[in-house]
Amino acid sequence: TYESIPEEIRENIHQIALDAGYKTPGIARFLEKREVIAYLPYKRPMTKKGYFKKSEYEYDAEKNQYICPNGEVMKYTTTNRTGYNEYKSDQKKCESCPMINQCTQSKNHTKLIQRHVWQEYLDHAEERRKTAQWKSHYKNRKETIEKVFAENKEYHNLRYTRVRGLEKNQFQATMIFACHNLMKMA
Repeated sequence: TYESIPEEIRENIHQIALDAGYKTPGIARFLEKREVIAYLPYKRPMTKKGYFKKSEYEYDAEKNQYICPNGEVMKYTTTNRTGYNEYKSDQKKCESCPMINQCTQSKNHTKLIQRHVWQEYLDHAEERRKTAQWKSHYKNRKETIEKVFAENKEYHNLRYTRVRGLEKNQFQATMIFACHNLMKMA
């Protein structure tokens, strides 16, 4: 965890490149609050083929609502327990919509869009992803750390754990990476 990193090292972390598994609103917010620039990758939308992507629905931050591709308003209804604001379409308007087959499969003809309360932090990371700086940093990550992890996973037993407990696993990983670093220096 971040807190387990010694303070003198934490002070020197100003940029970090992560893979898609770490592209969450919570992590993006955590890093931005600590003034660490996060380089997060593109993550493909998980939309069924033939349906509108979430990005095709326009978000109006001022009115806190979405506008569907047909121009209809989707109003905020609630915030669920996982921190997502829910926006629903008007059932009566959707029933007669010519684009309903590209929008939803819902039996009650209602489209639901969820937006995390910390989505703005992910949006900042997404804007950063389109810069030349992101391309150079992310390329560097692929050529350095990913290579190290892949090698250690394949050849030095990091694919599965063989001991129980966080402390023992941390010790094993530290020893493996220490040996890896010694081999590189030799």
